[in-house]
Amino acid sequence: MNFAPGTFTPAPGRGRLGRMLLVQARTEAVLTLRNGEQALLTVIIPIGLLVALALMSVIPMPEPRVGSAAARVFALAVISSAFTGQAIGLGFDRRYGVLKRLAATALPRWLLISGRMAAAFVVVAVQVVVLTVTALLLGWQPSLAGVAWGLLVIVLGTLTFGALGVLLGGALRAEIVLALANIVWFLLLLVGGVALGVESMPGWAATIVHLLPSAALAEGLHTALVDGTAPAPRDVLVLSGWGAAAGALSLRTTKLS
Repeated sequence: MNFAPGTFTPAPGRGRLGRMLLVQARTEAVLTLRNGEQALLTVIIPIGLLVALALMSVIPMPEPRVGSAAARVFALAVISSAFTGQAIGLGFDRRYGVLKRLAATALPRWLLISGRMAAAFVVVAVQVVVLTVTALLLGWQPSLAGVAWGLLVIVLGTLTFGALGVLLGGALRAEIVLALANIVWFLLLLVGGVALGVESMPGWAATIVHLLPSAALAEGLHTALVDGTAPAPRDVLVLSGWGAAAGALSLRTTKLS
């Protein structure tokens, strides 16, 4: 069999960036969802907390209680995946040389980070679906307008906490990242305006907590999913400010190993 000249001429070159981003994001998302520890952090704990907050009156919460609980647990889910999981995964990938080896391929550095962020959105989407079904079974009745605003807040929150996760996981040793990420997660849950609303705190404490991205995310989701209206401009500005600052810093501090 004869082939025309040039039929098998090599054509080396980098693949399409869109295809590379899709494959990288899919790989990161699959690895995250298959990890047992991440499943505990991203699904099991949020579901348990949602059921507890909706059915138990230990923590004061505005009515309708199921809606208020859903808003706060959605916030926790975003923090768990976009910040805690992102930071720990990035820290250990750096420790074991994964990023350094990937950077030696045709993948540019920005695509490595973008792939992780896209994977975080996939994981958050899975969480939102699971938690929404759970909340509906508990009697939650959201409005369509509230759901639309809530999705926008979740997107902004995922970007913000994803940037914070990259900032932490890309700068420190893996062991330090593991400890700090979990400590920060617990602090944000307990005193960061997530489990306990800002309105339940003393005046001076509420003023400080209002400036935290966790409180802005939780309050923004509460406004959207419970009141059915747009989040307060202050909450949007707080989230955007933290996200922009973390993103700018991470560009300077993120290391491959």
